[in-house]
Parts: sequence; structure tokens; C-alpha cells
Amino acid sequence: MDQGSHAAIRRAEVVLPGAPLDATLRFFTDALGFRVDAVFPADDPRQVVISGHGLRLRLDRDLDPRPSTLRLECRDDLDGRAREPIVAPNATVVEFGLAEAPLEVPEHATRLEHTRAALDGARWVEGRAGMLYRDLIPSRCGGRFIASHIRIPEGGPVPDYVHYHRVAFQMIYCRRGWVRVVYEDQGPPFVLEAGDCVLQPPQIRHRVLECSDGLEVIELGCPALHETLVDHALTLPTQELRPERTFGGQLFTRHRASEASWEPWTTPGFAARDLGIQRASRRAAAHVLRLRPEGGDAALTFPDAFSFAFVLRGSLSWSTSANERLVLAEGDAATFPAGQTLPGLEVSPDLELLLVRE
Repeated sequence: MDQGSHAAIRRAEVVLPGAPLDATLRFFTDALGFRVDAVFPADDPRQVVISGHGLRLRLDRDLDPRPSTLRLECRDDLDGRAREPIVAPNATVVEFGLAEAPLEVPEHATRLEHTRAALDGARWVEGRAGMLYRDLIPSRCGGRFIASHIRIPEGGPVPDYVHYHRVAFQMIYCRRGWVRVVYEDQGPPFVLEAGDCVLQPPQIRHRVLECSDGLEVIELGCPALHETLVDHALTLPTQELRPERTFGGQLFTRHRASEASWEPWTTPGFAARDLGIQRASRRAAAHVLRLRPEGGDAALTFPDAFSFAFVLRGSLSWSTSANERLVLAEGDAATFPAGQTLPGLEVSPDLELLLVRE
């Protein structure tokens, strides 16, 4: 089929082996609630078309048997026993799942873990919409968090679509370049520039429109494994402007680095730029740290159950229990468990550190 001929397509069917046809048809209509749409031929049926639950099936009596699986998504109040797979007379395995399973957020399992840009430079994989991903937390903190370094080398329109994520928490920090995005009920498209950040509340619809050459963002999400779902019905931007609207109990927020101020941090030697994530999410906090202009000894401690740091610029190092120096350079990332300290901390004068805590 040549490009563009899909315009002639009127409907789609999944073809399954049908033998034994009578028993298979009774199974799909009586046990699963499908209905008959077509029979061919009437005097000696070889094919029967059935439909139900948003699906159209063609049962073909003459088709060679082959393994196949049909998944039906059900209400969350379905009898648990009915969720066990069953096998139709035509050997099709019918699986049952929840139409929208509860979001599972694992408990904290944070340990000291670091990734290095110099070592991981070739470990980029192509993900959604042609974006390149580098995993910044390989352990995923036991499944609670995922952090990704995402880049698009060549700028221009991005082949994205209106979508949303089933998450408990998700934020995007623009590291380099710029990206034009649009969000549900948040007005017309806008540009995120280097240093800007957004909190993407649970299930807010959004779309990436275009970007500069060399775009890089840092994305952090909870839980580590979560669904990205496409919304074919919604067009963005929406007509309403509703900045006060909550999504999953959280507010959309956009931080502009050009308008931000720096305040003293909780440990000596550092100033911080608050990204506004904690106020909007009521879950996690995010700041960018740098040395205070007046100087002095710098210290870092991590009292929270989870702390994630990404070196935006410069470097830092500290002494390990083995009397070695652990160095994080630009592009490196690390996670720190509760109570972690960095003895003998040394930082470069130009250090900028993205720090996210929960």
C-alpha cells in the first residue's frame, strides 16, 4: 500500500482462527458479550464477523490455528476470579485486566548511586516521538523514581501528539536550548528556555511542538514505570484559561529563570533558586544551588528519604569511607539516601546543581 492510500480504509478487523465455528461463536457472544455483525456464506458459514467492547473480530473457520491473545479491560469491581485467563474453543487466550488499574507507588529504596556523562555518553536510546533518552537512575530507587536526560539534536517541529501521563509526580527542567510546549487549560503555547522548569501534574494533557537545535531537558517522574496515553479527542490549546485548575490535587506551575531570585540555602555556603515545585505538587521540592557570592565553607547534607542531584555546570567532589574522592562533573547525576553527608566537600566556583527532594 503506497503512502496516502490509507484514506481509503473504512474499518479495521482482527482475524482469528474460527474452528470449531459454532462453539467459538457461542463463546464470544454468550461468555464475552460480543454481537454478530456478518455471516458468510449463510448456508455453510465459514466466516463470522463479531464486534464488542470497541473491537471488531473476524472468525475464520478455514484459517490455520495459531496462538493468539485477546485482552479485555474491565471495571475495577469485576469479580477477581473472572480475571483469570480463559481459553476459547478456537484456542484464543482471553486475558482480563483493569481498565484503569490503581497507580502503585513503591516505597522509598534510595541508595547512593551515580551516573557519569563521560561514561554514559553512548548510552542513549530512542524513545517516544524520536527523543533520545539517557537513564540517570538505573536502579530506579526500587521503582519509585525515574530520571531521564532527554535531548533532541536537530531542532524544528517535534512529531508529538496530545498525551498525558499516569503519574504521581513529574517535572521537566530545561537544561539547554529551548522548547515550545502547550498545556491543557494553561493558555497559548509558550517557550521553555534554559533554566526554566514546569511541574506536569498527573494526567494534564500536553504536547511538545518544536524546539531548538541541541535541546536538553531533565525529566523526573514517580513512579518509575508509568503509562503515557494519547488523547485523540482533545485539541490544544484549549479555549479556557484555568490556572487555578488542579490535576490529581496538583497545580500546573511554570518557573521562569529570568524572573527568579536567589535565597540562602539550608546549609552553609550555598544559595538556592526555588523552582516552585513543592508549593504546586505538595509532594517534592526542587531547587538549583550555587555558591553564595560571599564565599565561605560549603556543606551539603541530605535529610530527605530521596534526593536527586544533576550537575548543570561545574563540579563537586567529596571523600568516601574508603578515603577516595568521588567526583561529579557537568552532566553527572546522583541519588542520596536520608542522612547522607558529603565529608570534605569541594566545589568549583561555577557549580550549579539541580536538586530534587522528597
